[in-house]
Amino acid sequence: MAVDKATVRRVAHLARIRVDEDHLAPMAQELSRILAFAEQLAEVNVDGVEPMTSVTPMALRMREDVVTEGDARDAVLANAPLTRGGFFAVPKVVE
Repeated sequence: MAVDKATVRRVAHLARIRVDEDHLAPMAQELSRILAFAEQLAEVNVDGVEPMTSVTPMALRMREDVVTEGDARDAVLANAPLTRGGFFAVPKVVE
């Protein structure tokens, strides 16, 4: 897929990035190369290849799913710098 200067200009506008006119042509070439590489990757046969999240195999540790009393409000709020009526109190952020 070939990218032209108008496409680069539009993408830069949508991304709110200022691109000088003399940088549009080199950036169009670079984006064209990136998209060509992505198209080349799409052609790779990955049938039978398991998806992976890391280069080394690992398993997440799981904890027991047990029901607790849940009445720990005072313990949760003990380290809060400011509380009001059993809730965290934070400074007003909208004026």
